[in-house]
Amino acid sequence: MSQKQQLEMDISETDRALSELEKVTGESPVYKSVGSILVKADKEGLLTELKEKKELLNTRVTVLGRQEERTRERIKDLQQKLQEKLRAPKSLE
Repeated sequence: MSQKQQLEMDISETDRALSELEKVTGESPVYKSVGSILVKADKEGLLTELKEKKELLNTRVTVLGRQEERTRERIKDLQQKLQEKLRAPKSLE
């Protein structure tokens, strides 16, 4: 769940970056962060890169959501089995 939450925050951050980048005019320089420095970059290239990043993040969120659902179902099934065993009368040995 925490991984999914982190990815959703990354998607939100990417959306904000895309929104701001789309507002930039063709004349204004844009930069991207590479490690601890900023490097001048092409606006269209950055747009493409951010859109691909967002698509990948959305895919990962979907996969994690499915894994989370399967895990919840498995836990529910195990809880039911455990409750049944606890309710079952104990045989005398």
